[in-house]
Order: sequence, then structure tokens, then C-alpha cells
Amino acid sequence: MRRTPLAKVRPRPRHAMPADVRHALVGHGALAAYKARPAYQQNDYLGWIGRAVKDETRRARIAQMLDELARGDRYMKMTWRPRRAAMA
Repeated sequence: MRRTPLAKVRPRPRHAMPADVRHALVGHGALAAYKARPAYQQNDYLGWIGRAVKDETRRARIAQMLDELARGDRYMKMTWRPRRAAMA
């Protein structure tokens, strides 16, 4: 059986960190936990927060991100376990 080539995958857009998100991370002592997460998770959080239309939604999303980083076992309300190499 002949295999067909996979469709080309478009790279995800990279999101810059807004000042209010950086301020929240630093203020809550969560910047190291944020940087310890895989790049795709960092980018997903920033994109998700950036897509909020209302200020209250944006604040709630930042709060959720901070809570998940503090817990260390969640990512976008899903169970997440860091790889052992990242933990060492």
C-alpha cells in the first residue's frame, strides 16, 4: 500500500506577552512556572487571553492561568503532568 504525504502543517502564530500578563506573572511569583511550561502552552495561554473581548473575561483568564501554574497539574482545565526532565 502506498502512503500519501501528510498535509503541510501551518505553523501556529506566535503571541507576544502583553504587559498586564507579565505584570500578573511577576506579581504572583509565577513567571518561573510559566517559563517551565512547554512553548506551545505558553503561546496557547497568551493567545487565549488575547482573544478575550471583555476586560472581565481577560482578567478571569489570567486568574485561571495563574491558578493552573500554581497548582502545576493543569493546563486549560485539563490534567497535565510535566515530563521528568522538566521537573529536574
